[in-house]
Amino acid sequence: MTDNNNGVLVVVEVEDNQPIDLGLEMLALARRLTDSMGGSVTAVAFGTGLETIGEILIAYGADRVLINDNQIFANFHAEAWLPDLAKIVAEVAPTIVLIGHSESGTDLAPRLAFRLDVDVATGCESIDILNGRPHMTRSCFGGLAREVVTFSKSPALATIRSKSQQSLTPTTERSGAVEKLSSILDVNSIRTRVVSREQEKAAGGVKMENAKIVIGGGVGLGGPEGFKTLNEIAELVDGAVGASRAACDLDWCPRSYQIGLSGRTVAPELYLAVGISGASHHMAGCGNSKTIVSINSDPKAEIFKSSRFGIVGNSQEIMPALAEEIRKLKA
Repeated sequence: MTDNNNGVLVVVEVEDNQPIDLGLEMLALARRLTDSMGGSVTAVAFGTGLETIGEILIAYGADRVLINDNQIFANFHAEAWLPDLAKIVAEVAPTIVLIGHSESGTDLAPRLAFRLDVDVATGCESIDILNGRPHMTRSCFGGLAREVVTFSKSPALATIRSKSQQSLTPTTERSGAVEKLSSILDVNSIRTRVVSREQEKAAGGVKMENAKIVIGGGVGLGGPEGFKTLNEIAELVDGAVGASRAACDLDWCPRSYQIGLSGRTVAPELYLAVGISGASHHMAGCGNSKTIVSINSDPKAEIFKSSRFGIVGNSQEIMPALAEEIRKLKA
């Protein structure tokens, strides 16, 4: 599989003309993989206003950066990205293609795999080179186990979960090539169009994946009113609010709050789990947090096994009191 090894191609998503953290984390993974199997790291970015993106991606580990700067790519659209990305993969001929396990990436990766007639492993947490082949590790059985998959076809496609990798320290002394591409997209071939976009304001104004403090709420909050208190606390500590799947299913909070195997992955300095039982599929999304503190009325709740500190009590009484104490400290 690696006889004609051209390394790793990383698809980096861009927001506000800057690469998202997940893109930088994947560059670190790509760097480690090429150290093992040889080849180079190629990064590709779609968007507009990408004048400085090349230098940033090289500083974080890319050897070569391909930039497709076009107004049509201002927002993600799978049908718009696919023709150019398929062409890039064919020309670069990488051994591995890494795409973020994000809302956009999970839409794009299967389409690209179908277009290239290859396989894709989604939601991967690590990749290792064994006997010349990439072996991808990911969760299975609701987070209760891990499976390792490998493919015989090339390139091997994988989507990488956020916070499963540690990005490299940027080095401005690194050198690499930056190339601007011309799109082959025929806009008339796009069968769908985006009518409008609405973006939910993150609680605390901080993106959940980047927050140092994340407060997760579950059904123990008793209702949607409990999330108002969590949002207030998040605003006070510059944190973000997440939720268990059960709380999202009850429409107590936006679906975008969901943390877990089928939601977002976070690894903050502090994860405060409020009224969350600690089911394995939820812990798969927050288990790498440096410190987990739990509040639950059930002393036998599974979440306590993963927590450094735990409080047994009614969160509906504890959280308003906590908010008041934080206000006093800030005052």
